[in-house]
Amino acid sequence: MSTETFEFQVEARQLLQLMIHSVYSNKDVFLRELVSNASDALDKLRLAALRDDSLDADVSDLHIELETDKEARTLTVRDNGIGMSYEEVGQLIGTIANSGTAEFLRELRQAQDTAGAEGLIGQFGVGFYSAFMVADEVTLLTRRAGEKQGTRWTSRGEGTYTLEEVDGAPQGTSVTLHLKPADPDNQLHDYTSVWKIKEIVKRYSDFITWPVRLVGERGDDGEAAEPETLNSMKALWARSRDEVSEDEYHELYKHISHDWRDPLQTIQLQAEGTFEYQALLFLPSHAPHDLFTQDFKRGVQLYVKRVFIMDDCEALLPPYLRFVKGVVDAQDLSLNVSREILQQDRHIRMMQRRLTKKVLSSVKSMMTDDAERYATFWREFGTALKEGLVTDSDNRDAILAVTSCATTHDDGTVTLKQYVERMRDGQDDIYYITGESRESINNSPHMEAFRERGIEVLLLTDPVDEVWVDAVGEYEGKPLRSIAKGEIDLGARDDEKTGEDREKQAEEYAGLLGWMREQLDEDVKEVRLSTRLTVSPACLVADAHDLTPALESMYRAMGQEVPHTKRILELNAAHVLVKGLHQAYREREDRSELTETAELLHTLAVLAEGGRPKDPARFVQLMADRLERTL
Repeated sequence: MSTETFEFQVEARQLLQLMIHSVYSNKDVFLRELVSNASDALDKLRLAALRDDSLDADVSDLHIELETDKEARTLTVRDNGIGMSYEEVGQLIGTIANSGTAEFLRELRQAQDTAGAEGLIGQFGVGFYSAFMVADEVTLLTRRAGEKQGTRWTSRGEGTYTLEEVDGAPQGTSVTLHLKPADPDNQLHDYTSVWKIKEIVKRYSDFITWPVRLVGERGDDGEAAEPETLNSMKALWARSRDEVSEDEYHELYKHISHDWRDPLQTIQLQAEGTFEYQALLFLPSHAPHDLFTQDFKRGVQLYVKRVFIMDDCEALLPPYLRFVKGVVDAQDLSLNVSREILQQDRHIRMMQRRLTKKVLSSVKSMMTDDAERYATFWREFGTALKEGLVTDSDNRDAILAVTSCATTHDDGTVTLKQYVERMRDGQDDIYYITGESRESINNSPHMEAFRERGIEVLLLTDPVDEVWVDAVGEYEGKPLRSIAKGEIDLGARDDEKTGEDREKQAEEYAGLLGWMREQLDEDVKEVRLSTRLTVSPACLVADAHDLTPALESMYRAMGQEVPHTKRILELNAAHVLVKGLHQAYREREDRSELTETAELLHTLAVLAEGGRPKDPARFVQLMADRLERTL
């Protein structure tokens, strides 16, 4: 058969160089990745055979074989799984379509320690390339189940690879590594050593569903000893908690998630009765880099009677719990189930409700029993969890119970329950403010009266906060109230004006307020005196039921057209600038300059809340003119 030579994709070449130049100290992980790939191939063949009776494939003894040759210094990882076609080999091995090398390199630089760097191999789907950490040359021989023609792929990792069609190749895939010389100083072990192979399989792959067999060494008569099965193949989710060590749970999590860190929490559930299933779920200890991207793969692994069915079963958990990893093994589902059927299956819906409640109750227990772990969870996944406040009304109370927010009274976060417990006497509302960052909204003019009176305000900085506070409305009978919307009445202090005094002042300023309303008609719906300002001259607020500017921008970014909402300009009558403007308005007949002052005052209010002037060039010109007159 003719042999063709191809060049690796640029990203693949960069990655190969990383592997070859030993970025990772623990090179043992290469075998974990190759065994994991082989296990996936066996899962896929088993499922394909169940769905297609006509598939010409042998599924009588699905397994993984490891074979060493000390003289030739080779290690072969072999499976009789689904295999690959000629085209698939070129697509899957010659390129890195989905792994994202740029992101891989960024994560590598950010990894805090060597162990962190090692785990990135699996996380970015580049496990096959890890073979070049320990091998000078790699040969892959494969034949797709149901096809007659096989394919051989060979490369030394130097920028090119060869592809060759092969007759008589066995079903499945074998990867033969031509090993580098052992170098203990650089953590490069002798991977033809039987004890080393056993150690790695026991550590990383003991829970693999399929038998991992070590082919015995050949004797003087040329006969090989009986293969030895190295893994226990125990389904951890079907065993009681006291039978499984934390290390075993953690290795299963790493196998499922391709994450190098230990999980934050392990959640086990066993449902019995008319519909039986077992679940083993994990809360990660950090958020993946693509958690909020459209292409993020969510869902847990679905098994039916120990048979692998689906890798990312989205129907088992709602989107706001997309970070949860794990395994669900059902007893009464059809083995030939499809994603479309899953969406409609009542058993699946029942499982989703139960699993969701279990995850939320586990988070609540973590919040009560281990504040540090809960703080880690909320920092990494709180933003995603809050999406459920909008989309999952059935579990809204459970999500609210574990929701934390930044606050003006604490450097960390507080729960809504803690906020309510320390509300001042006579305070009826839960006050909050939304914005882009804690620092910007903490310094907002809207905060001035609250800060002066020592009233606690929740600081909400996630985009989803703009939506859920409106959707929820209240907590334990206490309305959620934005301090940047509607009129705020905090009650007068002893040194402040009474209600009658404020009415009299409003009458006194009525002319100025009406005139400014006319001058700023394009931008504001009303100009009024403020009860929330103590230092700043002016601020902008929305009507109680109006959209905030941030929410308007969010809807437009989603392709939804919403009308521009005019806002209310509030003036601080105690500020020297407002007093001066009022006096000038009463004394001058020519108010052309005052019109510019009113415009500047409005723009300063826009800037104070982190907004952008409607006409930056005009604002700069007006400011320059005013500054020039002061010289």
